[in-house]
Amino acid sequence: MTGRPTAPAVPDVTVVVAVYNTMPALTECLESLVGQSIGLGRLEIVAVDDGSTDGSGEELDRFADRFPGTFKVVHQENSGGPARPNNVALAEATGRYVFFVGADDYLGPEALERMVAMADANDSDVVLGKMVAVGNRSIPRAVFRATEANIPLIGSGALYAISNTKMYKRALIEEHAIRYAEDLPVSCDMPFTLEMYVRARTISVVADYDCYYAVRRDDDSNITYRARFENRLKVCGYALDKLAELAGPGELYDAFAIRLLKVDLAWIFGENFLAMTPERRAECVHATAAFMKDYYGSSFDSMEQRLSVPERLRFRWVFAGETDELAELVSMDTSGTMPPTVLEDGRAYARYPGFRDSLHALPDSSFQLLGPVAGRLGSGTRLHSADWHQDADGFALDITVRVPVLGDTDTVYVRLASGAMPSSSDKAGARRLDEGEQLPAPVGDFSRTPEPGGQGTLVTVRIPLRRTRATLGVRVSVDAGGRTYEIPVRGKGQPMPLARRWGADDPYRVAARVNPKGRMVISTGPLHPPKTSLGSRLRSRLTGAKRSKRK
Repeated sequence: MTGRPTAPAVPDVTVVVAVYNTMPALTECLESLVGQSIGLGRLEIVAVDDGSTDGSGEELDRFADRFPGTFKVVHQENSGGPARPNNVALAEATGRYVFFVGADDYLGPEALERMVAMADANDSDVVLGKMVAVGNRSIPRAVFRATEANIPLIGSGALYAISNTKMYKRALIEEHAIRYAEDLPVSCDMPFTLEMYVRARTISVVADYDCYYAVRRDDDSNITYRARFENRLKVCGYALDKLAELAGPGELYDAFAIRLLKVDLAWIFGENFLAMTPERRAECVHATAAFMKDYYGSSFDSMEQRLSVPERLRFRWVFAGETDELAELVSMDTSGTMPPTVLEDGRAYARYPGFRDSLHALPDSSFQLLGPVAGRLGSGTRLHSADWHQDADGFALDITVRVPVLGDTDTVYVRLASGAMPSSSDKAGARRLDEGEQLPAPVGDFSRTPEPGGQGTLVTVRIPLRRTRATLGVRVSVDAGGRTYEIPVRGKGQPMPLARRWGADDPYRVAARVNPKGRMVISTGPLHPPKTSLGSRLRSRLTGAKRSKRK
């Protein structure tokens, strides 16, 4: 809208912007606010400049001059974090709803109009608008699967969307005097949002529109990305204490405690940990171990089954105080290195360092893979060697495939399969068969030997080829963790056997190639296909043209 309407006594929504040195991104943020389709007459913007030195304060004043009926700007000395500016802004807010936007970020043009409409239609206390990542910013996704009038806290993904970039009913904020903890230098929005979640009767989601664009700065200067581990532990403890006070022990407390393990505490032991000096790493492990004993203790044993194996092992090494072993694990995990999968008695284990190491005696359960393992199997399965074999009995493919499994490998087979793999298997490089689905019986004599170095198994088989026209994918099947997986064999970068002719009277041709997805494919067919008549070729072309028109 253009013009400067007089703001109503009670705006529909107050947008709070806490600002500290965010130029030039601040300009895009503010432009996205004044351009909202809800209109300036229903909007109030309260911006607090927390002692900026890069011109951010002057930019706020410029917008206040342009939109005097909409903007309120407060300038204050730097407070060291976003908590104080947000509290100052809340004291100034008059809207029915309050929305917090990061000064680095910006909104979709219809975001506020859609979110206010959702809140009014459902008497919502909290409304989450779909987030979009800009610049590799980490954002929640599960909670935005669908637009919902009311979602539960547990199981919806809401606990993984804990930042304050949402719309809140201001009456609920004031009823319980909910404010940001000013002694938390980072992530002060976590306990604020958590309390709003717990006190809310209705939590709604707008997922059918891109509401919020979350920007990660090129210099990683967003405060969340440069937090020290001491600050991270402090806010996690504060949030757990707050939740215990609000809701007590139970399912919600446990779900949030697991969320902290998977996100906030796991963040400590990522690339940041590897960048620390050995002395700093030791301090980090010692402090986190003390935190874990205070807040988790023996309950970790029951919680760990809801974590991935690398997540479990991070905290097992923390409990054990083993800094070097932890660093080795973090290095493997952050680099994407997958250890082999050990198959045993229907179970599957990830053989990370420490597996069945008597020196540390970590439980097998910490290494057990409980969910799908398609990605682990797909990433390490590849062609080792291939050649043709011809004798009096016919023509065959001699092939050896490297599979990243150890232990009970008797269920590992190689087949030639017709038909394409489903596209859903492309990312993982493998698929898990549906319950009750069966693959054709394997053909050929198999041998399975450990790969030199002990990181996998080499599966060798001679597969007879039939005299037919066919295009066949080379695939491995393996039973792991109680389910069967099918894995296309990657051949990219590996030498393929040269095309061959077999048979004298009615010769056939066989060829091996790598398809556009990097997978090995075998093609067979007559060397001299029978010629078709002119009439057949014309009929075929006419039929094809009609089909094309129908498409």
